[in-house]
Parts: sequence; C-alpha cells; structure tokens
Amino acid sequence: MSKEETAASTSTMKTALSENMLFGMGNPLLDISAVVDKDFLDKFGLKPNDQILAEDKHKALFEEIVKRNKVEYHAGGSTQNSVKIAQWMLQKPHKVATFFGCIGKDDFGKILKKKAEEAHVDAHYYEQTEEPTGTCAACITGDNRSLVANLAAANCYKKEKHLDLDSNWELVEKAKVYYIAGFFLTVSPESILKVAKHASENNKIFCMNLSAPFISQFFKEPLMKVMPYVDILFGNETTDDIAVIAHKTQNLPKENAKRQRLVVFTQGKDDTVATVGDKVTMFPVLDIDQNDIVDTNGAGDAFVGGFLFALVQEQSLEECIRAGHYAANVIIRRVGCTFPEKPDFH
Repeated sequence: MSKEETAASTSTMKTALSENMLFGMGNPLLDISAVVDKDFLDKFGLKPNDQILAEDKHKALFEEIVKRNKVEYHAGGSTQNSVKIAQWMLQKPHKVATFFGCIGKDDFGKILKKKAEEAHVDAHYYEQTEEPTGTCAACITGDNRSLVANLAAANCYKKEKHLDLDSNWELVEKAKVYYIAGFFLTVSPESILKVAKHASENNKIFCMNLSAPFISQFFKEPLMKVMPYVDILFGNETTDDIAVIAHKTQNLPKENAKRQRLVVFTQGKDDTVATVGDKVTMFPVLDIDQNDIVDTNGAGDAFVGGFLFALVQEQSLEECIRAGHYAANVIIRRVGCTFPEKPDFH
C-alpha cells in the first residue's frame, strides 16, 4: 500500500465518526453517592438494597446526604449513562454523542453540565426554573446501595420549548443512531414519537429500552405508539419469559420494512438473548469472580452504551454484543456508573 493509500485509509477511518452521530434523550439526574449508616436508612424508611422514586418524606434526605463526608457526584440517569459510556469507548472524536433532557437553573444543574462536558458528551439541556435539577441519592451501606430518585426537573421536558427549536432539531437530524430509555415515556412521549418517526422515515436506527417492568405495565399505550418505529429493543431480566416477549415483539407492526426488528435482552450473569425474525441467538457474558463485583446497578445502561459504541460504527450484531458485555463487565467492578480513564477493548 502506498503512502497516499495509507493516508487515505487512515483519514477514512477518522471521518467514519463525526460529531452528533449518536443521539440520546432522557431523564438527566445527578447521582449523589455517600456512605451512610443504618440509622440514616431507618430515618427515611429505606431498605439497604432498593430503587424507589422519592416521596415527600424523602425531601430532607437530599439535603442531609450532601452534608455527609465523601460525597461523590456523577452525571446519571439511564440514557445519559448509556451515551456517556458509548462516548467513553469511542474516545475520539469528542461529542459523537448528543444528549437532550431537562434540568433546573441551579448548582446541581451546573454540576450536571460540567460532568457531561468532562465525559465529552454534547449535552443540550432544556433549563427551567419551576423545578430543581433531578437527583438520585445512592445511600451506600457496605455492599448495598439504596437508590432514591427525585425526577423533579427531568419530568418537565417540553417538546415545543426544546426539541422543536431549529438549532436543536438540526442536531437530531445529524444523528444516524438514536437511543431513548423507556423511562422517558413517562415524561414526553410526543418527543419520543417525533424522533422515532424521523429515524424511520430516513432509514436510520431507532433504539429503545423497556427499562423497568412498570413501563410496559403502566405506560403501555405510549409504548405501543412508539413500537412500530423501534428497530432495536433492549430489555433485561426483570421482564418475565424473555423468549415469548421477544417473539411477540418481533411480530408487532413495523413502519420501516427495510430494517428487521432486533430484540436484545440481558439477563445479568446468564446469557444475553438476541432475536432477529424467528432466529434466537444466545451470547454468554464474560466470566467474573463474584468478589470483583462491586455494584451491578449500572450494568444494563453500560451494556447498551457498549452496544451503541459498536452500532454507530456499523459493526455486526456479535461485535455490538461483545462491546456491550465488555462495558458492563467494567462498570460492575466500580461504584456507580463510572469508568477508568481509557477502555481496554480490542
């Protein structure tokens, strides 16, 4: 190969990825982690290992936890975690990942903006003053963490005030892969539909996640409206009888006939299941010593992030799943959805 050809192929590799190629939209939450004691859990009626939405009785918890020593702040929220991990695995160029969501004009909002910047994610937040920035308190005791999410501002995303603005919609149009966690169905289904239709009409890839059992139970109607536009559907082991669901999902109507729907379910330490048409394939996860597992909480988000990293580079299903398994394996060795400076993925 001549020097010119080598230069050409290298530059092709570089131009293959560009800014804003991957688009995510969801609930931006600031994760606040602190080590607490049993008295703290008892005071707020928390189980050592749990995930709940904050109620009125938890308001004081957020004020108290930040006064603890050794408080760690991380940009969180399911979709934001996933696009951040995809960007981390890509490394360069920066800002391949775009993120939209709603925050408050406050200190926590400033921290979220700073954290997104540090992760090289191109975050464009809708900022409003009615509600404070959403937070998720991670109350750590030993190996357990009790999560209390206060959506607050995240719940205030407005399509007409943000997504519909020309400067923002242009970023949506630049993308070729889209990812929205099911949690956002509780916030702005109309925003999801607008993005999903755009992807479908332009033969781009739209991915969604069933996120948690309550989404398919209580938000079935908005979910079913979006489903015809979903090219890749993610789910996890909290969903019953995966094979049946995967098969049923495959048979739901689909707008863009050029792409067959792919359903990918992770099952913790058990095989990941992928179905395309009638074909079901199992992919074993990476082995890990139980003692090395620190926190499995961000594993699902990390899997999706790794998957998106390979997908945005148009790699095969096997490669996408291999990258997803790698990212999840890194994340479960650490507290929260955090990662080392550079990935070690080949």
